[in-house]
Amino acid sequence: MISDRAPANGRQSVLSAPPRPVRAAATLGGRLNDHLERQLAAARRLLACVLEQGQAIRDRAVDRTVEAAAAIRNEVAARERLEEERALLLAEAGRELGVLPEQVTLERICALLPATEADQARRLSTELRGILAEISREHHTNRVLLRQELAFLEHLLRLAAGPQGAAYRPDGDPVAPAPTVQTVIDRRA
Repeated sequence: MISDRAPANGRQSVLSAPPRPVRAAATLGGRLNDHLERQLAAARRLLACVLEQGQAIRDRAVDRTVEAAAAIRNEVAARERLEEERALLLAEAGRELGVLPEQVTLERICALLPATEADQARRLSTELRGILAEISREHHTNRVLLRQELAFLEHLLRLAAGPQGAAYRPDGDPVAPAPTVQTVIDRRA
């Protein structure tokens, strides 16, 4: 049997010492910061894919543009798994705070954490928001560039088709060209 009393020599036995709290990465703050770091890594990979796609569009490199689109799709799928993890963290924090998961904010979670973990969570969250904003801007730019390239391609196809040639619908099926009307205006009168 393990005694709760200190030995006669005044030192406490290792066996009778009260258990010390174990501080592991399994705490809410540790899991939150690990999750935010994984979110950041995923966001950086996604940003690299979006930037590569933009460069490929500018270079009119079709193969690279398609490869970048596939890489973006893969990164989005990976982020979906991170979002599931995020939902679990919010549900746990909501239970701790006594609120619904959709009412959980970073500041509310930080109120539960030691100052160092809360500061790290705020820093990681700020960095993540910045990268996500950059991804959004670059993705929008890529969409505009791609629309311009497709409009130019459509213009070239119509020119190549000539007045008797076939034009193509977005689904790839040929359609009869619209009749061309030539108007001559005599402005000398």
